[in-house]
Amino acid sequence: MSRLLVIGCGGVASVAIHKCCQVSEVFTELCIASRTKSKCDALRKELEGKTATELTTAQVDADHVEEVIALIESYKPDAVLNVALPYQDLTIMDACLETKVPYIDTANYECENTDDPEWRAIYEERCKRLGFTAYFDYSWQWAYREKYEKAGITALLGSGFDPGVTSVFTAYALKHYFDEIHNIDILDCNGGDHGYPFATNFNPEINLREVSAPGSYWENGKWVETKPMEIKREYDFAQVGKKDMYLLHHEEIEALAANIPGVKRIRFFMTFGQSYLTHMKCFENIGLLSTTPINYEGKEIVPIQFLKALLPDPASLGPRTVGKTNIGCIFTGIKDGKEKSIYIYNVCDHQECYREVGSQAISYTTGVPAMIGAMMVLKGLWNKPGVFTTDEFDPDPFMEALNQYGLPWVVEENPVLVD
Repeated sequence: MSRLLVIGCGGVASVAIHKCCQVSEVFTELCIASRTKSKCDALRKELEGKTATELTTAQVDADHVEEVIALIESYKPDAVLNVALPYQDLTIMDACLETKVPYIDTANYECENTDDPEWRAIYEERCKRLGFTAYFDYSWQWAYREKYEKAGITALLGSGFDPGVTSVFTAYALKHYFDEIHNIDILDCNGGDHGYPFATNFNPEINLREVSAPGSYWENGKWVETKPMEIKREYDFAQVGKKDMYLLHHEEIEALAANIPGVKRIRFFMTFGQSYLTHMKCFENIGLLSTTPINYEGKEIVPIQFLKALLPDPASLGPRTVGKTNIGCIFTGIKDGKEKSIYIYNVCDHQECYREVGSQAISYTTGVPAMIGAMMVLKGLWNKPGVFTTDEFDPDPFMEALNQYGLPWVVEENPVLVD
């Protein structure tokens, strides 16, 4: 018997809620809350009669701590799953801390207004100290560690696929296949085709900011930063084929570098087609990726938010997206004194996801692990006071749940390595 409050009602949230409703013995009651209550009501109506989970809805503006606190105090959940925007991580964490309720999210905190002087000063100090310039990092949420410990509650950060499953893959590899992991290459391949000239598979604002930023990787105890899309490799992905992939900065690198002893290098690669890159460069050149507000006919608008309004909603891509994703990690290291390499990955079919829960595979591969992370916390399997990433717990029950709830994984011995 447990009660979950889900904040957010976009594509990932919809998948997570659908999957929670498939596990009604764990999620007996669930409240869907977002800024737009009509979206929550529509999802509730879609699910009613198909699940034993008792569903309610609520309106909340997650930018305001006091609104989230009031909702938590009213609904009295056993945990809060944040599948809203990364901008809102800290307000929701504050609300969970105030009400002493466990917290789960899928992506680390990112500042919406990167021109804010107070945030900027902290950001620039971090850039100098750590050596990477991405707008998102774990420092803001790791700062809550002692507070969550004292409150006696768990905060589980980044329980999506990457971050999330990729870190669980790492913990699983270390537990079962290696004495030491030396190199980790995280490969995110989307072989899907939605038929639009340009669209993003998750929130356009977050996606475009991430992809257009400098890349970076961890090597020999420090960050190495690269120009955007500077490092390109080709890889032949199982069930997808050969794809160009590019090195990006990604949040799980930061956590794995801190938590995996003896690791020498961690890189993250994502596949992109040339059309996507050409569109993105054009948007960047004309200023549409800017987060700095401009005045247009007496109104203040943020260019990247305006662009987001023009692009297809990622939640609408499900019926028209065909093909598969392949996301996983290649590990090299030592076992019993000998060099070893394995590749743990999942292949997910866009149309199978749509038939099951009405989404494309990008939302599915994030929403399913979000549900599993919440389940780990609610069942007490991953439950200790403090702030943690998914690699800091026993990976076995999470890995079993991936196989059970739609994201089966494969372990390949001696894979082709990325040079």
